[in-house]
Amino acid sequence: MSPATGLPPREGPKRKRSAQKPKKPKSPVRKVFKMLGILLIVGILAACTYVGYVVHKADKELDNISTVVDEKPLPPEDSAKVKPVSILLLGVDTREESGGLNTDVFMVATLNPERKSATVVSIPRDTKVELRGYKSHKINSYYATFRSKNKDAANDEIKEMVSKYLDIPIDYVAMINFKGFSDVVDALGGVDVNVDMDMRYIDTADNTNINLKKGFQTLNGEDALDFVRYRKSNTKNPTKGSSDFDRNRRQSEVLHEMMRKLQSFDGLTKVPAIIESVGKNLKMDIQKEQIKDMITTYITMNKDNIQFIPIEGKWKSPYVYLDDDKFEAAKQALKQQLSLQ
Repeated sequence: MSPATGLPPREGPKRKRSAQKPKKPKSPVRKVFKMLGILLIVGILAACTYVGYVVHKADKELDNISTVVDEKPLPPEDSAKVKPVSILLLGVDTREESGGLNTDVFMVATLNPERKSATVVSIPRDTKVELRGYKSHKINSYYATFRSKNKDAANDEIKEMVSKYLDIPIDYVAMINFKGFSDVVDALGGVDVNVDMDMRYIDTADNTNINLKKGFQTLNGEDALDFVRYRKSNTKNPTKGSSDFDRNRRQSEVLHEMMRKLQSFDGLTKVPAIIESVGKNLKMDIQKEQIKDMITTYITMNKDNIQFIPIEGKWKSPYVYLDDDKFEAAKQALKQQLSLQ
């Protein structure tokens, strides 16, 4: 009651409560998109973490891979993240039984970071080079010649020679021996290729024993090496021989298959093992930071963005004479990746 009147207090006018709108049930589509968004974020974080791990793993092997001793800071504009680069790829047989410095594999790769693409040109090892300022030889003998004259200057000499030969700047040299090639194939779990003929060759001097049957199959590292190296048969029942052009085609086929496997999820998980495999068998005159930039830039490059060009020509013992038109087309393809056209 009110103390003044002794009457009960009056009730004021009742306020109408605003009617609450019923909540709309959440759309299942929105739930799906939300879940996909979360998965995408997790995936990106996982990918970044994995790339970081790969770079960390590579960092441990860089002292073995990089031949650059006094490494200077890499100018940002020269980083492989933003600048196209060219690499001369040399494959050598360093086995104690028969190893030497002649380059059985001779390739040039140009990479473009903006397009995330690459062109790899394979030149037959017996190609006759006629270039002003150099004695005419098979292309696979030049590096050994430069090394015999001056070991420390050999990389610069071969880069200068190949630059003049292909009319493009050569930034780096990467050299891998046959053991490294077979180890990488094994780290990938083998390669699936079509062996185009029966291959049989025996040489007890260097323990070579090539014995492959024609047909589609998975090759381990040793067999894949035999597949790309095979030239002729020397058995009582000889199998068909093959030319340098066949070898180059097989090299490109195996490299393409290696890239395909590397781009798969299973292949990406094997990258650390691959880095460990090549660490003992690969030498590159590339700064450590530049190697890291290459890994982070091209580790996710689509295999379809890699163009393999094995140059063909004519064999006239003891040389291979390249087809002029195909040689010129290959040079132009390399220039396109370097944005030189």
